[in-house]
Amino acid sequence: MHPTSTLICIPDISGFTEFMGEANFELSSKVIPSLLNNIIYSNEIGLKVSEVEGDAVLFYKRGELPTLRNLVGQCRFFYTEFYKQLAVLRRRYSKMEDAVHIPKMLGLKIILHYGEEVGLTKVGKHIKLFGEDLIVAHRLLKNDVPVDEYLLLSDSLVNYYNKEGVIDREFEWGNLTRHETDYPQLGKLTYWYIDFRPLIEN
Repeated sequence: MHPTSTLICIPDISGFTEFMGEANFELSSKVIPSLLNNIIYSNEIGLKVSEVEGDAVLFYKRGELPTLRNLVGQCRFFYTEFYKQLAVLRRRYSKMEDAVHIPKMLGLKIILHYGEEVGLTKVGKHIKLFGEDLIVAHRLLKNDVPVDEYLLLSDSLVNYYNKEGVIDREFEWGNLTRHETDYPQLGKLTYWYIDFRPLIEN
């Protein structure tokens, strides 16, 4: 398939490695798949799943993008539903000693990136994304955002909505903040983030 403009969305479970190391295998093998399924089934705007990457889901959408409000609203829904599922899992497995680690260690961050040349290829029955923009999206997972749980929008995505004249950096629970990180090979990448935590602290 020819490369084309694509929205990339990566909800990533933070604390995954620590949880896998602290919790017993029986518990972690139930909790992590349940959380990943919860993320997939919370998708309400027609994002397609490319693959599940252990502690993350790689979604994509080609063609017309949703409005910025709808896209941020979807990410907010991913986050709040994730925390509801954490509570469900803690109650469900409360008799297991390591269940106390479920809400303490695990959290969610979401990366949104817009690439103008993202390719698709079929591997077996699965559609795989490829191209430099996929690399950029994954690199953005490793950043120096000063909060643990957040929604991150790449500069290219913000610029897309700026062209449409609909960018709004203020949301009900906080504001988008500009930040940047210097990456080997890629150079300095600018992005915007908003802290998710007020959504569950209010």
